[in-house]
Amino acid sequence: MTDPNTRARALSIAGSDSGGGAGIQADLKTFSAFGVFGMTAVTAVTVQNTVGVQGFEAISAGTVADQIRAVASDIGVDAAKTGMLANAPIVEAVAAAVAETAITNLVVDPVFVSKHGHMLLAEDAVGALRTRILPLATIVTPNLPEAAGLAGFAVETRAQMRRAADAILALGAGSVLVKGGHLEDPARSSDLLVGPSWEGWLEAERIDTPNTHGTGCTLSAAIAARLALGDAVPDAVRAAKTFVTEAIRHALTLGGGIGPVDPMWSIGPEHPL
Repeated sequence: MTDPNTRARALSIAGSDSGGGAGIQADLKTFSAFGVFGMTAVTAVTVQNTVGVQGFEAISAGTVADQIRAVASDIGVDAAKTGMLANAPIVEAVAAAVAETAITNLVVDPVFVSKHGHMLLAEDAVGALRTRILPLATIVTPNLPEAAGLAGFAVETRAQMRRAADAILALGAGSVLVKGGHLEDPARSSDLLVGPSWEGWLEAERIDTPNTHGTGCTLSAAIAARLALGDAVPDAVRAAKTFVTEAIRHALTLGGGIGPVDPMWSIGPEHPL
């Protein structure tokens, strides 16, 4: 008999967002919204708010890896996601710890730059991300600039998104979701999912809001949560796409800059306990 006091378990390997809108804070909210028990391996502590990232301090690579080993060896991990990895030593340490602890269902959100344009991954770490992390990934979720950084060529059109997907799969990833949020389509948000036995475009309405902080983190965390619950990759991605569309629809007007999407939209004040 299944113990009612257990939960599916998901691990976020990412940076901390002091503003609460992205990073591990967004990931934990998203895991909770799906009824999944969330854990963290903090890679960096950022100083940020809705206006921008004022700075960050990376955690030592050894400590990042030890966090992964600690939770994986005791609590267990049904799925994990990576976000901000900051530098090459952290990328190498995360790859080693994930492989050592045999974590499956790894969602890689290749965070290069913040919504405000601040670099969150050192240039010399991109190569390590491509060669060490991507081969471990169940799915990679780049936006267009990130897809270009991984594939090595400009990605600005649907045809280029398809080429980029092939290039990223060739690096060893199990599947790829190329996010088309930067496409110039005022009505639709179009993402391309390509895997070993599936390919297709996921379409949703484009929500007209300036408050989109945490969109990528919330989407990748939702995919990880659904994988932890047992979904196949295409089903997890479709459920996550629907979830993040609603999180954007319910985005919060907080602060003086780019406000956060709301991963807790389904249990907010309009849905009191």
